[in-house]
Amino acid sequence: MLLWSGAQELYSSPSISSYHHNHNQTLTFTLTSPMLLSLSSSSSFRVFRSLTFSFSGSNLHHCRRCIRTFSYFKPSPAHPSPPFFSDNLINPNSSRLPSVQRPSCSSLAAFTPSVEQITNEENWDFGEVSRSEDFVFDDGGVTVNDLKNLPSSPVVEVKELEELPEQWRRSRLAWLCKELPAHKPGTLIRLLNAQRKWITQEDATYIAAHTMRIRENETAFWVYKWMIQQHWFKFDFDLATKLADYMGKERKFSRCREIFNDIINQGRVPSESTFHILIVAYLSSTVQGCLEEACGIYNRMIQFGGYQPRLSLHSSLFRALVSKPGGSSKYYLKQAEFIFHNLETFGLEIHKDIYGGLIWLHSYQDKIDRERIAELRKEMQQVGFEEGRDVLVSLLRAYSKEGDVEETEKTWLKLLGSDCSLPYQAFVYRMEVYSRVGEPTKSLNIFRGMQEHIGSTSFVAYNKIIEVMAKAEEIEIVETLMNEFITSGLKPLMPAFINLMSMYFKLNLHEKLEATFFQCLDNCIPNRTIYNIYLESLVKTGNLFTASEIFNRMQSDGAIGINSRSCNTILGGYLSSGEYIEAEKIYDLMCQKKYDIEPPLMEKIEFVLSLNRKVIKKPISLKLTKEQREILVGLLLGGLRIDSDEERKHHTIHFEFDQNCSAHFILKRHIHDEYHEWLNHPSTANDGNEDIPYKFSTITHSYFGFYADQFWPKGRPVIPKLIHRWLSPRILAYWYMYAGHRTSSGDTLLKLKGANRDDVERVVKSLKAKSLDCRVKRKGRVFWIGFLGSNSLWFWKLTEPYILDNLKELLRPDVQSLENRVAEGQHISFDSETDSEERGSDYSDNETN
Repeated sequence: MLLWSGAQELYSSPSISSYHHNHNQTLTFTLTSPMLLSLSSSSSFRVFRSLTFSFSGSNLHHCRRCIRTFSYFKPSPAHPSPPFFSDNLINPNSSRLPSVQRPSCSSLAAFTPSVEQITNEENWDFGEVSRSEDFVFDDGGVTVNDLKNLPSSPVVEVKELEELPEQWRRSRLAWLCKELPAHKPGTLIRLLNAQRKWITQEDATYIAAHTMRIRENETAFWVYKWMIQQHWFKFDFDLATKLADYMGKERKFSRCREIFNDIINQGRVPSESTFHILIVAYLSSTVQGCLEEACGIYNRMIQFGGYQPRLSLHSSLFRALVSKPGGSSKYYLKQAEFIFHNLETFGLEIHKDIYGGLIWLHSYQDKIDRERIAELRKEMQQVGFEEGRDVLVSLLRAYSKEGDVEETEKTWLKLLGSDCSLPYQAFVYRMEVYSRVGEPTKSLNIFRGMQEHIGSTSFVAYNKIIEVMAKAEEIEIVETLMNEFITSGLKPLMPAFINLMSMYFKLNLHEKLEATFFQCLDNCIPNRTIYNIYLESLVKTGNLFTASEIFNRMQSDGAIGINSRSCNTILGGYLSSGEYIEAEKIYDLMCQKKYDIEPPLMEKIEFVLSLNRKVIKKPISLKLTKEQREILVGLLLGGLRIDSDEERKHHTIHFEFDQNCSAHFILKRHIHDEYHEWLNHPSTANDGNEDIPYKFSTITHSYFGFYADQFWPKGRPVIPKLIHRWLSPRILAYWYMYAGHRTSSGDTLLKLKGANRDDVERVVKSLKAKSLDCRVKRKGRVFWIGFLGSNSLWFWKLTEPYILDNLKELLRPDVQSLENRVAEGQHISFDSETDSEERGSDYSDNETN
């Protein structure tokens, strides 16, 4: 059974939609392929959806002609599969939607504009930044048999209009069915609120069923949300199930999950189709956290629902787990084993690549389970599966970690005997295993043999051989390899520089270490590890003046920062040289940041403090600095979340970063360092970004009460009324780094969550007071503030001093292109809002559009 061709829904062409009625004639308009090709020449075009409508001479049963607009995307290459998945696993007969470029933090898919927007000549280049759940991501095919065998959604039984005795009720319901799909949620809720005196649950159910019938599922969702707020509402399992299935099929996983939770809260078990479709919706999205949610729903489907998922669903979830990079995939081993167990328990066919994927995951574990790998290999042999190249490479990885030369060489010979080409990873793992057994010369010979056999060398191989030879302290060989590496133009060079400097430090070659440090500055962007090694070298040689300068540079540079290692290093230097005043300052800083002080240094600093202070104790009161307060406001404007207890006396700040965003990869470590003393469980990572999680939170503290009251009253994000007084350059800079975007044309966009029109106007007026003109557009509940043309340059000049050095190249606007453009007139426009994610506030008449 195919792995990739599973658990995905088949869709018909979005350009054709029909509506059938028993008593009406049907007229269908179809856009042919030549018409679509002619339309696709522009970046966005209009397609008439639901062009099929009905005519009736006796009643008002007809469907409103709807105009829909959407952006056309050119197909992008398929997302690369993990090495052990062969291309022939994809079903050539499966139906696929056009590939859509996967969104990232630096790209936002074009808006789905309203008809009024099309006439506006202004073109906002949001590029590919949007990751809205309403957009369709890469889909795989699904076997037809799985779809046929999957239980269909229940039929929602409603009376037809002719069966209603009152003529006025028939007329009003027909008018609502015609009118509601044409309005945004705010207006839709107000229209329904106006009908409260007469409308019943049967009437509202008819409207929801009718709108689903004509494919206006978004309207049906808002009608359902309005219904559950009414005093007469009784839960309708069939309606909820059908609506959840439709939401999931449109890949609106949050809508589907909301209804899914409603079903569970009513004490009911969702249908198998709802479980299946919700998992597929999560797997179809690249939004962070969706894979974990899909795993949770899958587990509940089996343990709570008692269902036996289709083979395609098992396979699709398994493929999603192993499609992650090896370093992150290893954390999904238990889930992958659970899927494998279910396949065996349910008696389903286990494909060769399931075995290969499981062995691949085991090979990335820190502790290799040799017995489990042997069991999987034995099962593969029993069912007649041969060990392909990717399984053999996984075995090489596992054996090299344990230093098992014999098994590594046996596997290597099997790989040589196969018909496949030799991957560079196989050479790297052989280099590693001989390094572990103390034979670096053999590792070097393997490296040279790889150069001859493959004809080229990867950066991974260079970094590995330099690491091996540096540990062996082969100075001349390491220097020769390093020069070759730099000359080759391969990146990244940072791991090689770290190994080279570490070798020099162990051998007390401090002059060479200093020269290598400055060479590193010239060839790549240095990190904290490089600075720490150089700082330790300066302290060890007694060059305390330069060491103080390097430490201060690290502290002032947000992209590098300081940590426990650097503070202990400079503290030891000050204590050894008798600089007790400076040592006390470092001690206070370490207490503030909650850094651990090494025991030998603690004894010395306690003696020093006893000479000058009566009581020796660490400061226990926490207080945000001015810089921390401004950074926090900037992040809150970008969507940072604060949770409060029921009495709203204690509050917790949750920092969340996008793992697919290069800017967030750099920003997360800076924020982690900046608020280290406030964090609940600060990371023990010494220098790199890798061990710092993408989500971390502060301790629960009353000090955050001011920010909770201003930005998160009643548990929902808002913009403070005094925000215009707080917009300093540093706040704008961190707002830009956390929730901003630079377009391909050089314009600057800022995302603003939890705002209404009055809030945005206050922000815009404050920006104009700083000579920053801007335009505003709305997408759902999110406003985008755009600095276009020359205003983007002014914004950059204002915020550049506070932008992290490693992010300046990424966020700096294209000065040349912007200077050549003529600045357009600036105004605030609220006519372009869309309502795909807009939610009513308690569905009252006071809701703002």
